[in-house]
Amino acid sequence: MLYAIVGEDRPESLADRLAARPAHVGRLKALQDEGRLLLAGPFPAIDSPDPGPAGFSGSLIVAEFASLAAAQAWADADPYVAAGVYQAVTVKPFKKALPA
Repeated sequence: MLYAIVGEDRPESLADRLAARPAHVGRLKALQDEGRLLLAGPFPAIDSPDPGPAGFSGSLIVAEFASLAAAQAWADADPYVAAGVYQAVTVKPFKKALPA
């Protein structure tokens, strides 16, 4: 089943986000290589694809996991969690409706 993982960045987390990004992206690429990643990306903190020093307000990942517990465990082990980038992480079941 698909699960949506929404991470909310803490204020002033850009430097920590950039430092942890290679490890974070590596885990996403592993999901992609396994055919389990539907989409992933950050939320710019301002209305711009390149927010510069304004940074990001969080991230969205939609991926396939065996269970909600497995998705939560994967999210809990994210490098952004370990680095203190995320102040909160929400994991919810997700049902893709469109495009079919």
